[in-house]
Amino acid sequence: MAFRKKAKYLVEQKADIVIVPECECPEKLIFPEDVPKPDQVLWYGQNLNKGLGIFGYGKIKFKELDCHNRKLKLVIPIEVTKGSMKFNLFAIWANNVKDRKYQYVGQIWKALKCYDNLLTEGPSILAGDFNSNTIWDQPKRKGNHTHVVGKLREKGIYSCYHTYYNCEQGKEVHDTLFMYRHNDKGYHIDYCFASENFINNLITVDVGDHRHWCQLSDHVPLSVTFG
Repeated sequence: MAFRKKAKYLVEQKADIVIVPECECPEKLIFPEDVPKPDQVLWYGQNLNKGLGIFGYGKIKFKELDCHNRKLKLVIPIEVTKGSMKFNLFAIWANNVKDRKYQYVGQIWKALKCYDNLLTEGPSILAGDFNSNTIWDQPKRKGNHTHVVGKLREKGIYSCYHTYYNCEQGKEVHDTLFMYRHNDKGYHIDYCFASENFINNLITVDVGDHRHWCQLSDHVPLSVTFG
């Protein structure tokens, strides 16, 4: 994504946490002088030009959890703290081409099993590029998008977008990915799921405008604000 070239526009969103799939490694993150540098940086990937970056601003703190299963690419369990607030963040870029049957949303399905106890121990947020939508469900394959949504619902974890806009999975009114950056090739594949206590304090969910972001990326940002 060449995040260093787009950081200025994302920083303008004034987010505490920014999750960036297809992000270059920290060594390549040389920001322009007028762009505030993140206070916290975590990065995961095998290709120095394309991994998953998690950035924190302000007094927020990140800690990678010891239970991180590196075979699941890329679903990263992180403890987030800010003052007295603490929760588990699963930063996601569902992309493992070597696991052919489970290379996209299947990675998240496996992660839900791997981190089952963690998801029930305290408040959680799962956010990032899921590379999936219920419109692509293969009904006979275990671990499709609908299965993932159902499993999260069992844990009291819900999609912020679908809650805020009161719509069903697969019937989204905003796209987050535009293939080849074309306005007529849009899909909704980026999500933020959150535990019920976050959902009860959900203020806004915004999706970036294609006309503004298409010059920068084939994705537009999904921004979620909690009270």
